[in-house]
Amino acid sequence: MENFDKRPIIRGEIALLAALVINSFGVVLMLYSGSGISAISSVPYALTDVWPALSLGTWTYLFQGLLVLSLMLLRRRFVPAYLLSFIVGFCFGELLNLQELWIGVLPRTLPLQVVYFAVSYLVICFGVALSNHCKMPIVPTDLFPREISAITGAAYGRIKVSFDLSCLAATALLTGIFLGHLDGLGIGTVLAALTMGKVIGWMNRFLDRKAAFRSLLEKYA
Repeated sequence: MENFDKRPIIRGEIALLAALVINSFGVVLMLYSGSGISAISSVPYALTDVWPALSLGTWTYLFQGLLVLSLMLLRRRFVPAYLLSFIVGFCFGELLNLQELWIGVLPRTLPLQVVYFAVSYLVICFGVALSNHCKMPIVPTDLFPREISAITGAAYGRIKVSFDLSCLAATALLTGIFLGHLDGLGIGTVLAALTMGKVIGWMNRFLDRKAAFRSLLEKYA
């Protein structure tokens, strides 16, 4: 049968690399904006505050390992693709550490902080949507809501918002108990948690219309 799909083809390997770079940048920029950490990184950030012997990047891939284990328990079987996802998550954690090394060179005035938040918000949304389409194993924090949606049949946007709010609740609990105050949570964090699922859904549909993604690891995605 002739293929009438006229959408341009984007290599999933390149899309995943781009997603890792821009998402790590978005997470660190959102924290630098002073509006709070992104929901997907709020738990590792809280763990870094409580136990600072490990870096944000290290806590990030440990947290992601827990998400991968949870998915395997829900699937009730060993899923090799999830281990590939953990490897991608490790690379993401290292990129977070690298982004933290240079982000301080950016000027930090109140108007710029608002701009930083807006840019980081859009960057993270697009990065997650790109991850969802790359046909590659993706970062566990992006994989988890997508797989939960597939397992339960619930809408992705709803699962994404629930996951983000659960991360914020865990962050509040950790910092509240061990530090005596809430840390890493700002108005930007809450706003992003409540709205990112819907915005990512819009971007998912936009990418569906504009491009087709192909990769050598499609069967593991």
